Amino acid sequence: MLANVEMTAVAKGFPPVAGRRPRVLILGSLPSRQSILLQQYYAHPRNTFWPVLAAVLQADLSTSYRQKTTAVRKAGIAIWDVLDSSVRPGSMDAAIVESTAKANDIIGFLQRHDGIRAIFFNGQTAARLFHKRMRQDLAGLARPIDLHTMPSTSPAHAALSLPQKIERWSLLRSYLSEN
Repeated sequence: MLANVEMTAVAKGFPPVAGRRPRVLILGSLPSRQSILLQQYYAHPRNTFWPVLAAVLQADLSTSYRQKTTAVRKAGIAIWDVLDSSVRPGSMDAAIVESTAKANDIIGFLQRHDGIRAIFFNGQTAARLFHKRMRQDLAGLARPIDLHTMPSTSPAHAALSLPQKIERWSLLRSYLSEN
């Protein structure tokens, strides 16, 4: 019976982390069980998101979650997920039951935050879900948005080392230094 309960349990995300004038939006797919439990983006201790961002921003993000999100906001980065909710047994992106998935209003978010010039997808699944559900809606914006699919920081994505992920994610800096 537990397997059936788990199969029907809906994973529910949370609101975006965003300051007043973000220039970059980082989109994941859907928070992991650990993240949902702690109500924190990228809370799994083996997820390399915060170490990667710390290196890219050259900032100490080994602090509390509140201090991390404050630093990200000040840097001009917003964090959210493509999906608001979905049935997903476990935490793996491959387990997302897409027929049950409800997308976040990313286009509305981009309209309200007109300084965002780029979206960085944290992994292939986030990019695929976005392209499938809302890429065509980008044409309705008054500005172009650059789209970048980055290596996932998930512990399930071990194909690249931490230094390799940092090198790839360093592209983010070019958008933060723009005027």
